[in-house]
Amino acid sequence: MVALSVNLAGVKLKNPVVPASGTFGFGREFSELYDLNVLGAISVKGITREPRIGNPLPRIAETPSGMLNAVGLENRGIDAVLSEELPWLRAHFDGPIIANVGGFSPEEYASNCERLAASAAVSILEVNISCPNVHCGGRNFGSSPESATAITKAVRGVTGKPVFMKLSPNVADIAEVARACEGEGADGLCLINTLVGMRIDIARRKPVLANVTGGLSGPAILPVALRMVWAAYEAVKIPIIGCGGVASAEDAIEMMMAGATAVEVGAANLIDPMASRRIAESLPALCERLGIADIAGIVGAAHDFQRTK
Repeated sequence: MVALSVNLAGVKLKNPVVPASGTFGFGREFSELYDLNVLGAISVKGITREPRIGNPLPRIAETPSGMLNAVGLENRGIDAVLSEELPWLRAHFDGPIIANVGGFSPEEYASNCERLAASAAVSILEVNISCPNVHCGGRNFGSSPESATAITKAVRGVTGKPVFMKLSPNVADIAEVARACEGEGADGLCLINTLVGMRIDIARRKPVLANVTGGLSGPAILPVALRMVWAAYEAVKIPIIGCGGVASAEDAIEMMMAGATAVEVGAANLIDPMASRRIAESLPALCERLGIADIAGIVGAAHDFQRTK
């Protein structure tokens, strides 16, 4: 029998498959289709202090092998999440719950993380530093090591629960940002978030999205995500959750061999609501075919070729 459990900074997952934030809500709709307990963990929809209605429509667009979204962190706000969403999910899912945390200042990040960490339902804080930095011309907090450091430090100071920083790929050097987060006490990393992209309606001569640009996700970004997970694994010692374009068990194994301990499934959930379950259930047979007895043992395995050349 293949051992599928993995460990994220002391938090045990029965398998490495995690639906990504923003693609799975709080699990309510998916629970009508299958038992959520087949999953390793669940990363819930991004949470901000105040409720947000998000960006104007249209804010979703298809692209070759992917999609663009400019949803704009639409959510019910932290009060509703703590009083309604997390209790519901805890009652229907027995695995670790990962709270994806947004914010528009270091103070808001710290406040949100402190409140969410106080919930017994939350096992890991996934801090989304791709949110706009209102103190720095709207550029996101993950755009530089300095701003990533500021958020990591602010969050680390308010909780002892595992803190995973979700990194933006829209940077010059992902390894530098990864090291900055590790240096301020991050327990782990999640990467990557979406790439910036756009589409143009050539008949109407205008951008397809009302926001003009959006985040590109889906199979098209898997090679980029793999390269960045690879670089981060080389740069830090803390565990990594790999995210970006994963749509099959084979993709998940590839991401783990690049250096990810667990894998988030994002856009695939929007194309096929059964995607996360399918990937989790396909892993044992794939591992047996590849001669993998313990899936935790393949984390970073592809890096070994450099040591055997």
